[in-house]
Amino acid sequence: MTGSRTCCVPTSETAPSLIPAAAVPPDAGCRAPDAAMIMLAGGTFRMGSNDALARPADGEGPVRPVTLAPFWMDRYAVSNADFAGFVAATGYVTVAERQGWSFVFGGLLPDDFPPTRGVAGAPWWRLVEGADWRHPEGPHSHLDQRSNHPVVHVAWHDAAAYAAWAGKRLPAEAEWEFAARGGLDAMRFPWGDDLTPDGEHRMNVWQGVFPTVNTAEDGWCGTCPVDAFPPNGHGLYNMTGNVWEWCADWFDTHWHRTAPRVNPQGPPYGQARVMKGGSYLCHISYCARYRPAARTGSSPDSTTGHTGFRCARDVEEARTSP
Repeated sequence: MTGSRTCCVPTSETAPSLIPAAAVPPDAGCRAPDAAMIMLAGGTFRMGSNDALARPADGEGPVRPVTLAPFWMDRYAVSNADFAGFVAATGYVTVAERQGWSFVFGGLLPDDFPPTRGVAGAPWWRLVEGADWRHPEGPHSHLDQRSNHPVVHVAWHDAAAYAAWAGKRLPAEAEWEFAARGGLDAMRFPWGDDLTPDGEHRMNVWQGVFPTVNTAEDGWCGTCPVDAFPPNGHGLYNMTGNVWEWCADWFDTHWHRTAPRVNPQGPPYGQARVMKGGSYLCHISYCARYRPAARTGSSPDSTTGHTGFRCARDVEEARTSP
């Protein structure tokens, strides 16, 4: 990951070497009870943007027509309760748990929290021992009253393992963006071009002065429930803001210029996986990636307190599930 993206997502390049990813649980492929899913009809849409808020190095543009087959998408991001069911059924141990630490936003730590290693160029990211999906801010924290919040501190490998167990998959970047747009064409946000139409907050992002003052005008300092804020035109919740969401694709900033325009799946290899949607830490002063077209990448073994995921499924597969 390049330094320009460290502000959003610190990766293994900014920390000690990580341990290998765990294997998919032995019962992967069993059909867990579905979270609510929405079937999207697919079709052709304009992907990417030439938005003035976009960072050229992210590879959002150019805008291009992309055609997708129908697919299913989770209505909500995978919650702590969902992930706990997966762990209870399989005994799965996440990357963060096995390595013994993860990245936590320093503003969520107690004032008397012991000094920890930070990230060069982004000192608000703290390497916290004992931080994992069960302990989002470290050993002192817990999931009480957060069962319906999105699971965080999950690496791409963890998200892929959950999806396989649930009989689903991670969405392609094109599918994710199509879903996030909610049926609107080339709008900046899932509801239109205004961040807060008529003064109403529509997603969980930073308000105030990043990274020192969060006024929490939208009601949240960290994550919010997966069903907070109104859904988009497809009935999907929190497609922007709250937590970054892993996609299946390898991250590349040039591949899409000559990529297939029908059901693109991303380049065949890479060093980072695509993440979409932004998070509760996004602010226009340094990161305006809380838009459907925005994108970043992170190494698949990276874990942070603002990264989660949701799942997709092929239409034919969904028809055969219980």
